[in-house]
Amino acid sequence: MMQVTGAGNDESRIVLTKPVALEGESDIDYTAPNPLQLVLSLFKNVMPGSDLSRFQLPPIFNIPKSQLQCFGESVYCIATDMLSRCNGGKSPHDRFIAVTAWSISTLRPLIFGVAPYNPILGETHHVSSGNLNVLLEQVSHHPPVSALHATDERENVEMIWCHHPSPKFHGTSVEAEVLGKRQLKLLNHGETYVMNSLNLLIRFLPGPGTDWVGKVKIQCQETGLEAELCFRSNSFLWRRGNHRSVKGKIFDSSSLQTVYEIDGHWDRTVGVKDISNGKLTIIYNAKEVISGLTAPIVKDPKEVWPTESAMVWSDVSQSILSKDWEKAREAKKVVEEKQRELLRERDSRGETWIPKHFTVSHSKEGGWDCSPIQKWVPPAPIVVPL
Repeated sequence: MMQVTGAGNDESRIVLTKPVALEGESDIDYTAPNPLQLVLSLFKNVMPGSDLSRFQLPPIFNIPKSQLQCFGESVYCIATDMLSRCNGGKSPHDRFIAVTAWSISTLRPLIFGVAPYNPILGETHHVSSGNLNVLLEQVSHHPPVSALHATDERENVEMIWCHHPSPKFHGTSVEAEVLGKRQLKLLNHGETYVMNSLNLLIRFLPGPGTDWVGKVKIQCQETGLEAELCFRSNSFLWRRGNHRSVKGKIFDSSSLQTVYEIDGHWDRTVGVKDISNGKLTIIYNAKEVISGLTAPIVKDPKEVWPTESAMVWSDVSQSILSKDWEKAREAKKVVEEKQRELLRERDSRGETWIPKHFTVSHSKEGGWDCSPIQKWVPPAPIVVPL
């Protein structure tokens, strides 16, 4: 469930835990007692419509990992090699269906009442899974912007993500719009698939629940194919029928003719129906893809960067796992105070912080955009056991 690695001293301790997978698979219960009551108490002085991007959670509401790690896990913690299926598709239609299934595979169930840490500025997360090397960096703190670059030189596949969550309080719920775009490049085929992210919905009343909702559009300009997927959640205890449903279509962008219909539940199975012959094929099975996931392990502690998420938050994570909330509060305060001190030092010298692994741009029209500095992500000292 957890690995704690020391690289010579306590300051180099690295804490890694299993990713969140399907319900019932976690080795530890992260949920605080009476989570709804505690969550509501947090928001008693927050006005509806408020921006929560600077809202700080006490450690009792945290899972022992950073949001950067959660983003990364959705790419490298997977039981089935979905990317090889994308690259191995014989036709543009085969590849587009595989990319659609891969996009669905990046979703993970969420736990009501807890959330990961907000990454600090310059925090990184660098992990390898087989030939896939994944690197994330927090390129902005206010507003929070995370960049991801992943490459597989054997498959000749590249991923570039830029995420900017914008959470707002709506009285009985919090909805975080995840701005930015995701790109998946199948370089052997000269195809780039561009897609957006779903919104995160945390509902307090009338029934508590946390889920991914909204619409995802996937576009491939080179093939002229597009997909529109609608994700819904009726996460009330008495209405499970449409829980985590996904419906949509794949169509030709020039003629607008639908070629495939998509239907299912992203935490169970999703099927695609060929409109031309009515054939139904299961393209995604959650139990096969996001079950039995294991925690990454440290292969070479000396090569782990001091900015690594699992090192930055190690004392906080260890305290949360031990349910020592006072120690967790103190450890979290140390991390946050260090960041404030670094900010004051930069301000006093008139310096502007620059990301190490990405170039970042922002415009009113396009929002935030991140481009990796390196062509290929190098192998990481933290690896996923195969």
